[in-house]
Amino acid sequence: MKILNLYACLGGNRYKWDDVAKEAGIEIEVTAVELDTEAARLYQERFHNDIVIVADAHQYLLEHYQEFDFIWSSPPCPSHSKVRFTQKSRESFVPLYPDLKLYEEILFLDNFYKGKYVVENVIPYYEPLIQGQKRGRHLYWTNFILPNDIGERKVLIGRGTNEVNKLCEFHDYDFRQYKGEQRIDKMARNLVDYEAGKTILETALNIFKKSNINQISIFDEMQELQREV
Repeated sequence: MKILNLYACLGGNRYKWDDVAKEAGIEIEVTAVELDTEAARLYQERFHNDIVIVADAHQYLLEHYQEFDFIWSSPPCPSHSKVRFTQKSRESFVPLYPDLKLYEEILFLDNFYKGKYVVENVIPYYEPLIQGQKRGRHLYWTNFILPNDIGERKVLIGRGTNEVNKLCEFHDYDFRQYKGEQRIDKMARNLVDYEAGKTILETALNIFKKSNINQISIFDEMQELQREV
């Protein structure tokens, strides 16, 4: 099974995919695309067998989407974030247009891609232009139904060094290895929880769990009805 992991960062969503593949009795080949060279280097150290490409994920998707069976995309979230919006009264605030590449990818995948896909982002400060499935503190746009509980754990919040220490423990990764331009506390907070990544891939593969079997069955029935029509 070929998987495309876009805007891969340090692979929070990817962390338990090998466990899912083993449970499903399949082999996976993961191609990760990340523009930040330092993040890409650390991702490769973390997932030795993945193909890691330093490139613009948005353009890579357009050129290579047909090569993959499952696509996960986590476009940058700051321009959509409620947290950033709450800072608009500050003198130092710099306004940004919402980055609509998020919706470009959703529309593109929904209309041109034949495999299963996930586009993940924060719950925005505005009414989403395309409705997604709200789970925890994120929205997910997919072409399959997610279980109500995807196992996303609550991110532990602290301050300064203490926050970084807690985030390292939470994600089971030492973010202090990163020497690039991003703030490591922001990077760590934005990383998709590995339990959520695990549950979503399980659901895409129709690995039935008590938490998602009813919803998957309903979705399969809906698809069968659509085919009959």
